[in-house]
Amino acid sequence: MFRVGITPDFYTEAKGRFEAALASKLEGIPGLEYAAMPLQPGNVATPEALDQFDAIFALALKITRESVRGVERLALVARWGVGYDMIDVEALTEAGVLLAITPQAVRRPVAEAILTLIFALAKNLIGQDRIMRQGRWRTELRDLGCTLAGKTLGSLGLGNIGSEMFRLCASLGFGRRIAYDPFVDPIRARSLGVELTGIEELFQASDFLAINCPLNAQTRGLVGERLLRLMKPAAYLINTARGAILDETALVRALSEGWIAGAGLDVFEREPPAPDHPLRQLPNVVLAPHALAWTHELTRDNGLEACDNILALARGEVPRAIVNPDVLEQPGFQRKLARYRRQP
Repeated sequence: MFRVGITPDFYTEAKGRFEAALASKLEGIPGLEYAAMPLQPGNVATPEALDQFDAIFALALKITRESVRGVERLALVARWGVGYDMIDVEALTEAGVLLAITPQAVRRPVAEAILTLIFALAKNLIGQDRIMRQGRWRTELRDLGCTLAGKTLGSLGLGNIGSEMFRLCASLGFGRRIAYDPFVDPIRARSLGVELTGIEELFQASDFLAINCPLNAQTRGLVGERLLRLMKPAAYLINTARGAILDETALVRALSEGWIAGAGLDVFEREPPAPDHPLRQLPNVVLAPHALAWTHELTRDNGLEACDNILALARGEVPRAIVNPDVLEQPGFQRKLARYRRQP
């Protein structure tokens, strides 16, 4: 029997948003069953829990090196989403376990979330909403908005989501479209109408700057005081990637002292941020609870794409959108794959 474990956090963090995909894709498949994993201490997977399954349908369960110590059965972690900073990818690879993500499901909703924050900041939507709720009128608006035409749109990272952001913005009249990404193919950047720059120029030139890179050892805390001080006083920063890429202490200073005009945040260093976090008190920041991209379509398609990755493995095939392709060459993983191919 090919067994799929559902991480326990789905039943608290995404209840009602994943079950239909499992039912439509995994129910009634001969030789396959799925079940909720037992609760994990501190939301950190234990080897005993992981090795009950061939694949894990994962939300935000932490998988550490200790989590996979001695694990032999597990072959796939199918992430519901694209972020994997909670997973030790190197340890998975050494243990012969694939990590697959769902980029097709996430690309458009997150790019739309970035545009939502850009428009909210450009049009001073929060300020306008605030004075209306206070019974006041436009004559009391302290700050006016700006038009997007001619402004420079920048992206820290030009992967799946950053590329979609630029595609969606193609008709909005932005002037320069620039990005910093040391790993991107310049030909692909040109095909998007995007100019690659150094990271300093990106922060100096952008009027709207979106963080679109993954969180890893190189990007953790990357956007701090040095880069924020390079930005224009009229510029806006948007982060829908991962909170820990951005130094929140430096951002609070930047917003309070006028280094930049404002920010839009859907992610935070600690989630949820403390009730007394200074960002909650600032008037020039738009905040969302890491759910701005959570549309009906995203939750549906995340589940369907993750299930497709699981079904591919159950057939003895390599899933799409794998994060650690080096594992494919490991004899231990090849034995798992061969076993699934022999199953009826």
